[in-house]
Amino acid sequence: MAQPDSKKIFFENLSGAGKAIAVLTSGGDAQGMNAAVRAVVRMGLYVGAKVYFIHEGYQGMVDGGDNIKEASWESVSSMLQVGGTVIGSARCKEFRTHEGRLKAANNLVQYGITNLCVIGGDGSLTGANLFREEWSGLLAELVEQGLIETDAIQKYSALHIVGMVGSIDNDFCGTDMTIGTDSALHRIIEVVDAIMTTAQSHQRTFVLEVMGRHCGYLALVSALACGADWVLIPEMPPEDGWEDKMCQKLSANRAGMKRLNIIIVAEGAIDRNNMPITTDYIKNLVVKCLGFDTRVTILGHVQRGGTPSAFDRILASRMGVEAVLALLETTANTPACVVSLCGNQSVRLPLMECVQMTQEVQKAMDEKRFEEAVKLRGRSFENNLKTYKLLAHRKPESELPTSNFNVAVLNVGAPAAGMNAAVRSAVRVGISEGHKMFAVSDGFEGFYKGQIKEIKWADVGGWTGQGGSLLGTKRTLPAKHVDKIAEQMRKHNINALLIVGGFEAFESLLQLYEARATYEEFCIPMCMLPATISNNVPGTDLSIGADTALNAIVETCDRIKQSASGTKRRVFIIETMGGYCGYLASVGGLAAGADAAYIYEEPFDIKDLQANVEHLTEKMKTSIQRGLVLRNENCNENYTTDFIYQLYSEEGKGVFDSRKNVLGHMQQGGAPSPFDRNFGTKISAKAMQWVTKKLVETFRQDEGRVFANTEDSCCLLGMRRRALVFQPVVQLKDETDFVHRIPKEQWWLKLRPLMKILAKYKTSYDVSDSGQLEHVVRNRPKESDASVAM
Repeated sequence: MAQPDSKKIFFENLSGAGKAIAVLTSGGDAQGMNAAVRAVVRMGLYVGAKVYFIHEGYQGMVDGGDNIKEASWESVSSMLQVGGTVIGSARCKEFRTHEGRLKAANNLVQYGITNLCVIGGDGSLTGANLFREEWSGLLAELVEQGLIETDAIQKYSALHIVGMVGSIDNDFCGTDMTIGTDSALHRIIEVVDAIMTTAQSHQRTFVLEVMGRHCGYLALVSALACGADWVLIPEMPPEDGWEDKMCQKLSANRAGMKRLNIIIVAEGAIDRNNMPITTDYIKNLVVKCLGFDTRVTILGHVQRGGTPSAFDRILASRMGVEAVLALLETTANTPACVVSLCGNQSVRLPLMECVQMTQEVQKAMDEKRFEEAVKLRGRSFENNLKTYKLLAHRKPESELPTSNFNVAVLNVGAPAAGMNAAVRSAVRVGISEGHKMFAVSDGFEGFYKGQIKEIKWADVGGWTGQGGSLLGTKRTLPAKHVDKIAEQMRKHNINALLIVGGFEAFESLLQLYEARATYEEFCIPMCMLPATISNNVPGTDLSIGADTALNAIVETCDRIKQSASGTKRRVFIIETMGGYCGYLASVGGLAAGADAAYIYEEPFDIKDLQANVEHLTEKMKTSIQRGLVLRNENCNENYTTDFIYQLYSEEGKGVFDSRKNVLGHMQQGGAPSPFDRNFGTKISAKAMQWVTKKLVETFRQDEGRVFANTEDSCCLLGMRRRALVFQPVVQLKDETDFVHRIPKEQWWLKLRPLMKILAKYKTSYDVSDSGQLEHVVRNRPKESDASVAM
């Protein structure tokens, strides 16, 4: 991997020598907080700063004593996979008083701490900002009282604060995703998937209450992820008379051979008069009006518990490192900021701007300005709501537009979790746009054999939670059978094509584009959605299915590491899939706390292997008991998994022993993660809207047919940094290494030094991609609802 240019190498430009950084977690706990604490500690130590834990949040800062302890590298070992916060969190009334903050300032000065990293919600961050504003006055008071020396005012003149939002509710404006939200969605979806099987057996209706006193994000996204029949959230209360409409919808679904109903309610759900809507009220309503066997399940604190998801570990690790960078770059005039993620891009936002906008949402809800409240939540939230309405509520036939266009959808390449959610979304949005939708079985092999049939709204019910590919998928490329495919397209009068798949789908679309010169049947709008666990498709940062695979890898790594607890020192060599793309090995390594990850994109030799063994040996001689090494399946034809295992076994003799594990196809299986369900659903809906637009633009009225032969009518829809972008596949050819089936440039390579730093390697860190201080934008550019964040 090319070294970053010198002005961007962080270690040479920014030093934490002589600085003291303290990290605390405050307010409600959230999965992933420990990963953030670990990243802050290790990045702080890496740059030469002293790092302190403040136990029990602000209470510990006020009480001082043993609550403030210096952190070491080893003190954050084995905490990455632990839920909650190991340094404790407490709500502190005393910190809200001037006297409490005076005690806290005195305690910080005793340790020379002037840099605070606060992980919590908007209340915790607002308190931190007030503390910062009062800092100089507090020091002056402490001097007056004789508690600190006069020169301390000059020495500790400014308190620098950086916040990270840890909240499962995702209720903080300005950030796409808060630490803990994805894990909470995992807990909810696990419960919903389990409930669906029992509900189906007994033809029951289930009313589920999820957390979210003032924010409906968890309810909305879980409803989108499981295809719930009805959802109630505080930001958008239902119209008056909603009870009848809901009962009609549940009744219609049962009449359509559906054996269960799921209603999801946020705990803060209200009606148009700001009166609460409770789960018991809904249950009694369904029993009274429909006579359905109905049960209530309140998930409660289950949502806060359990191990953090891969997404939360990566988010928290990235944000923890970003927080230390922000603290090192801050000056006396820099406002307190929060580090966050917008799309796939790190950003820094003024803390109080975010807090003010978050408060505005509540104010809008209190004043019954619900449309405005939804807009203030951000484009991601607004987009989720629109997509849910589009997919959950079918318009009557009489209200549907009649386009007379036929759109075919197919899966190509290896199966990936989330493909079915994308197909369901495409079918339902297509029908809502007035198209006739056709499903092609078994990819292009099924296409040329004529395995094409119309697919209706009800046919895709319950597809979101299904793993694999229900349509069937093959790796067959269309080039050899292009004449037969053209014949089938003529026969079924296919006017547009939506392909969901990996690198084979990309190659297929290129072949169909080139076939336009010979066959006019391919002169139609064609769009591809990237879906592959390898995440090796050019033109996109993320692919449907990659998150589910990462979670499978991380979960397995956790179990494997745990298997060695209590035994002698052990190193595990784990082989991941991905072809020549090292995404799973690298990002999985970051999420699982690996010591090394061998990939094709970053060539290595025997000296590198030897250095890794020596590095692990040194760590094992101290207090680290377990080592983890990931290897991408095609990283090197000679340094195989067996070779690396034997090398580590031989060189580690007397210090540690080694074990190997090939994860194989378990990475492709399983139910899709909440992220993949929602990413697939949302980008598919966006793609179908693009297809409709292109069909209208390219329809030749005089000839009565669609004719599209421009580059921009054959596109891949991918996520690039902050935006979802439609890119002509022809223009992506130059960005692609076709021999190794990977993009020539891959964003996640910049995360590799981060993994090495957190594993105690000395390395250069490229800060060219780190966040810059921006202002909170009320309405971002239209495309930026891309949000990685779902």
